[in-house]
Amino acid sequence: MQWQNRLPLIAILRGIKPEEAHEHVAAVIDAGFEAVEIPLNSPDWRTSIPAMVNAFGDKALIGAGTVLKPEQVDELAEMGCQLLVTPNIQPEVIRRAVGYGMTVCPGCATATEAFNAIDAGAQSLKIFPSSAFGPDYIKALKAVLPPDIPVFAVGGVTPENLAVWLKAGCVGAGLGSDLYRAGQSVERTAEQAKAFVKAYREAVQ
Repeated sequence: MQWQNRLPLIAILRGIKPEEAHEHVAAVIDAGFEAVEIPLNSPDWRTSIPAMVNAFGDKALIGAGTVLKPEQVDELAEMGCQLLVTPNIQPEVIRRAVGYGMTVCPGCATATEAFNAIDAGAQSLKIFPSSAFGPDYIKALKAVLPPDIPVFAVGGVTPENLAVWLKAGCVGAGLGSDLYRAGQSVERTAEQAKAFVKAYREAVQ
């Protein structure tokens, strides 16, 4: 399992520009992150993603989010992406990414979507948007999912409430606007990254 022995927190750097990417990715990795997602609705991702794969691919899973189409998977595979995250369940996207050996974390909300993703080969799931469903919903959903499928909370996760999602059965979380907002300083990214890593380690000790 590709999340084994990795810190199960995904840094979602939505909106990051190529000229900013290196400093911010370095900041989250220095804080302890081992997975970084640059969504495909970010500016000039075709420049940012391969550059970050080349710079940090030996230190963390570097990949893409908001992946919607199978042909995007082909393009990302050529860039050397190791991580692929989606907001929805598109079985062909999942199958193709798994075929390339990527770690795939597709977004789902219901048991039907979750099992469709697993049937397509997904090795992990993200419940999105988690804040709209709440930890009790995730706890109930986890009861019917295979125990070896890691579940991530995405949407509304903060350093202050991360422990609540872990207690509900999530192995970790994808962290968006509470970690990084487009245009913020590298210092802010580093500060939030350290806060999330500290919160995770305190919750699981």
